Amino acid sequence: QLQLVESGGGLVQPGGSLRLSCAASGFTLDAYAIGWFRQAPGKEREGVSCISSSGGSTNYADSAKGRFTISRDNAKSTVYLQMNSLKPKDTAIYYCAAKLMYGNRCPRVYEYEYWGQGTQVTVSS
Repeated sequence: QLQLVESGGGLVQPGGSLRLSCAASGFTLDAYAIGWFRQAPGKEREGVSCISSSGGSTNYADSAKGRFTISRDNAKSTVYLQMNSLKPKDTAIYYCAAKLMYGNRCPRVYEYEYWGQGTQVTVSS
């Protein structure tokens, strides 16, 4: 059974950092493009970042640029989202998603095939 499991969320003060992990179970991630998404209460889901299966291409939402870094360790079948300089508006449930896709591009949102259950990130003093 193919599963994605997010971890690393929690409560952090404004200006703090968290590193989220997205681990694959039942398959290896090396042929999959991975995206990170978030959804805050009362708001629509939004894309945060993505990384191609090769790792050669990454994209960031404007809200994440300069503060978040996506990376992958295919040997561990894990993708990371390093989040620095966190702000209260970053508070949301963060999800990772996977799409079988070779090459050097990120999928469109509707192309993602597998989704994790999410991890809560709360930024508050």
